[in-house]
This record gives sequence, structure tokens and C-alpha cells, in this order.
Amino acid sequence: MRFSLAFVMTLAGVALAACAATPATNQAPQPVPAPSGIVPTPDAGYLAAIAAASDAMEKDRLAILGMLGEFAVSFDFAETVVLAPDYERRKGKTVGAYETVLLVEDTGPRIVLQHLLVSEDGSHVTKHWRQDWHYEAPTRLEFSEDQTWRSKPLSAEQSRGAWTQCVYEVSDAPRYCGTGKWNHRYGVATWTSDRSWRPLPRREYTTRNDYNALNVENRHTLTPAGWTHEQDHTKTVRDGERTARTLVREFGFNDYRRIAGFDFSPATTYWSDTQNFWARVRAQWDRRIAAGAGIRLKTSVDGMALIAPLFVLAAGVQEGRTVDDATIAGLFDRWTAATSAKAVTASSTP
Repeated sequence: MRFSLAFVMTLAGVALAACAATPATNQAPQPVPAPSGIVPTPDAGYLAAIAAASDAMEKDRLAILGMLGEFAVSFDFAETVVLAPDYERRKGKTVGAYETVLLVEDTGPRIVLQHLLVSEDGSHVTKHWRQDWHYEAPTRLEFSEDQTWRSKPLSAEQSRGAWTQCVYEVSDAPRYCGTGKWNHRYGVATWTSDRSWRPLPRREYTTRNDYNALNVENRHTLTPAGWTHEQDHTKTVRDGERTARTLVREFGFNDYRRIAGFDFSPATTYWSDTQNFWARVRAQWDRRIAAGAGIRLKTSVDGMALIAPLFVLAAGVQEGRTVDDATIAGLFDRWTAATSAKAVTASSTP
């Protein structure tokens, strides 16, 4: 599959643009329009396996691994409670997509899942978000201010028996982390994070500039049809690390429904061809974050100065070209920096 520079930039700049979309709405999320032959494939047997596991950590691991697979997805966001007297609630957004979730790493206490989008006609693949899960993590990255993430220790009380989930964007740049425990009562596996900070999502910062951070709680639940991701957002204006103003609350509901009959092979082919390249990109992020106790992006808020060339390099790798580590490092030298010196304190609930 060949990509032009213009097309790569389009995919990176609007991660869902190549996927089936529904108009903006304040109604409940609707199923993705399905081509002929696409059928749901609910799997209650997997839920039974989670419930039957005798070890608490194994229950958690099975729940995380239960997010692997092939899905039709609805991404639905609706503003709810208005908090600022001069704010007017914005129209909601709903987008549909076909997405596969692949296993990148599983060492026991660390699990890495990569999401890949496939257009309805199968002609376009977009490397989407990544989720890393770490059991009893001693530290996590936290979004602290514009384009800056800092590594902060977690207290023993926070991390004991808990999983920290960190989410990364299409370039593997950090987005947000949250820490919480899986709850398996009543045969339902649900993970709920503490509240933490994240930057504006791509669906927002391309269209508005009246706030600069989200205060977020996330919840993942395994269901008979697949899994869901609920997001409780507060749209916030921050001055550095100080909250200056809150505008509105928003509820996000991402519904992943297992399907059969859709051809996800373009995504698995893309990942087979490029996974070693993206592993080297992740290694660059990891080294620089560890060395600087965090990282700062020198790009504009859309991140395209780094996203676009990484996507172009990945497309070249898929076509058989060699990309050396120095080329990757050069992009990071130009567009990332260590965080400025600042006292690092234990993470606490915002």
C-alpha cells in the first residue's frame, strides 16, 4: 500500500478522516454503517474466563487482553454540565470507524496494545492510539502544561494492586496516564482511573482555542459485545499548572463492538511491515523521557511537524526503504526537548 506525502499528512492530521463518519449530533452513538456481510460477534465466553480466573492479577490481565480484536467503533462526545456563566454548550460529535487492536508486548505486569484504523473500502490504514498498561507502576507521565509532560512518582497507596494506563497518540507522543484498580464484581470487569490531566484532543484543537486542558476520569468495561471506554471530561483553562477556569463537562463514550466479515488484513500487513520502525520510535521517546524526567514538544499543538515526517518514514519502510536510527533521532532532536527543572512531587488527584 503506497501513500503520498499529502495523504499521509491528511491521515496524521485528522486521525478519523479516512473512516466512516456520521454527522455531529447530540443523540446516542449510532452503529457504524456496515458493508454487506459484516456481522457482530459477541463473545460471552471470554467474560466467563475472566470471572473464572482465581488469581486477581490474572483476572486483570485477561480483561486488558480482552480489548484485543477487530471492531466497529462509535466515538461519541457530548457536552453536559455548563460551569462558566458565559459559556454556551457546543454541539456533540459522533464518528464511526473500523479498528483493530493488536498486541505489541505482554510481559505479565506490562501489556501494550496498538490500535489501527482501516477505511471502509480497505484502501487506507491509520496508525491510531496506543495504550500501555503497567501493574503497580512506581511512576507515570503527567501532562503538566502546554506541550509538556513530567514523570511523577506514584505513592505506594496509589499503585498497590492498581494498573496505570498510559495513552499515546499516532506519533507515539504521550497524551495522558491514569491509575486505578480493576473491579470484577458481578462478573463484570471494569477499570476506573483516578482523575488526571490531558491536552486537548485532536477533534477539538483543530477547531477551537477557548480552553487548553481536560481534567479526566476514564472507565474501561468488558461487555458481551466487546468493550467500552467512558470518559468524564472537564474542559479547563490552565495557567501553567494552575487551574484558572472551568468551562463545561463532557461525556465521551467509545463503543467497541466485535465484528466478523470486515477485511482488516491491510492493517495487519501495515503493522507487520512497520512494527520494527515504530518500536525504534518508541525507544526514542522512552530514552528521552527517562533522561529528562519528562518531555516537552517544540511543535505547534497539532504536532504535525513531527507526526508527518514519521508517517512518511513509515510509508517508506513499508515500500522497502531503510531508515536508520540517526534519521529518527534527528527528528526528535529538532522537535522535542527535556522538561525545564522543577520540583517533582508525588502524583495526586487534581
